[in-house]
Order: sequence, then C-alpha cells, then structure tokens
Amino acid sequence: MRTITSTEAKTRLNAILAEVERTGVSITITNHGRPVAVLTPTQPKPRVFGQLRGLAVPESFDDPLPPSELTAWGSSE
Repeated sequence: MRTITSTEAKTRLNAILAEVERTGVSITITNHGRPVAVLTPTQPKPRVFGQLRGLAVPESFDDPLPPSELTAWGSSE
C-alpha cells in the first residue's frame, strides 16, 4: 500500500482516485507523518491470470496446499 501526504492528496486528488480505481490498491493519506485515512476502491479489483482476462483468480490461490495434495506431489511439508 502506497502512502502520500495530505498536501499531495489535495493537489493530485483526481489522479490519485484514477490510480486507486485502475489498480484496485488502497492508498494511505498522512497528516504530519501520521496516517489519518485510507483511500480504498469501492469494489476490489479481481485478480487475473496473465493475459487471460476472463479467468478470475480466487483469493485462496496463494493458500498452502492441503496435506493430501502435498503427499501426492511427494512432499511432507
């Protein structure tokens, strides 16, 4: 998550809003070095797999494999 100052947020608000919408990544806004707000997209942007725009990647994609799958691949971890 990127952090910006309140001055930068005020100066570049439209560009920052466009960035949050385009990337789906939240931005923290600080005032005198203290985080005071987080600008978050209204709907999270779905993860895509490479160039396959129609294939959404589930949030559980990066979760560890269950023990039964690890055993099938010859691993005990």
